[in-house]
Amino acid sequence: MTGHKNERWLPYGETESESGGEGIERRVLAYSDDLMLVENRFQKGAVGKLHHHPHTQISYIKSGSFEFTIGGEKRIVREGDTLLKTGGVEHGCVCLEEGIVLDAFSPYRRDFVSD
Repeated sequence: MTGHKNERWLPYGETESESGGEGIERRVLAYSDDLMLVENRFQKGAVGKLHHHPHTQISYIKSGSFEFTIGGEKRIVREGDTLLKTGGVEHGCVCLEEGIVLDAFSPYRRDFVSD
């Protein structure tokens, strides 16, 4: 996906979605070297596989409900909840009710874009 790095104004219609896994649509929003915002749309039953990365990640549950695992601990989260995943901590989720998760990464995920 071509990135929109350092764009001050980025209309939603100018961003592109791509697969983030089966039943998951990922859309990279605004970002710079230090910070990236990503929208993830999940269908019910979609799985965000357990993984880890060096980035700090904060997730905001915009809608839906999910069972998240962070560092071996499982919790059900819903609209309005936030989650912190520090670099290197294993995490993943299962979508229980169709929804949207907004993820902020620091620094940005180079593997999500081609600058």
